[in-house]
Amino acid sequence: MTVNPTSRSPRSRRMPRGAVPAAVALLLAAALSAPPAHADPPGVTEDSGPPVRIDPHDPDLRMVQGAELAPAKVLNIKSIVETDDGSERRQDTNDNVTFALQAEVLFGKDSAELTGDAVSRIGTIADEVRKQHATTLRVFGFTDNLGSASHGLVLSKKRATAVQEELAKDLGSEVGFQIRGYGEQYPIADNNTEEGRRKNRRVEVSFPRAGS
Repeated sequence: MTVNPTSRSPRSRRMPRGAVPAAVALLLAAALSAPPAHADPPGVTEDSGPPVRIDPHDPDLRMVQGAELAPAKVLNIKSIVETDDGSERRQDTNDNVTFALQAEVLFGKDSAELTGDAVSRIGTIADEVRKQHATTLRVFGFTDNLGSASHGLVLSKKRATAVQEELAKDLGSEVGFQIRGYGEQYPIADNNTEEGRRKNRRVEVSFPRAGS
């Protein structure tokens, strides 16, 4: 029997060079346009500049001949403490303190009205604000990716405002606020699971550390 080496079954045929399936192109477009997971929202920055000038010619550096000293910078040390049920998370960095409270412990479903338990939790944040002598607070609201994006933006802003108003009662007029509602942007967990979505439905309160 003679076998034609150029004949192939339909499954073995190659796609034309340069062709990209439409589904792959759509996935790439979605990945490029979506906000990065675990990214910090605008306004939350960490100073990585060197605190002191380093002399690259200092003999105590004992560098190999011909080597050059890389630009100096401060590594940001991040500490995260979370409650056992994940309802509250505190993050400390070189420059900032951030509290994240899940929406379920602050509000009812699809509501921006604070619960009784929420008031005591917000009071704990106010105590830390006074301890750090902070005068500017960022209060940001977030949702999961369920429902419409426009509804998430509105709800997250209302929830952030509710937390800000409660903080203002405790801290007085000497403290300024930045209030934002980001909806489903800037997730900190996987929106494909209920556990992840619960973490993403949150209000974050952040402020500078004392001496930063």
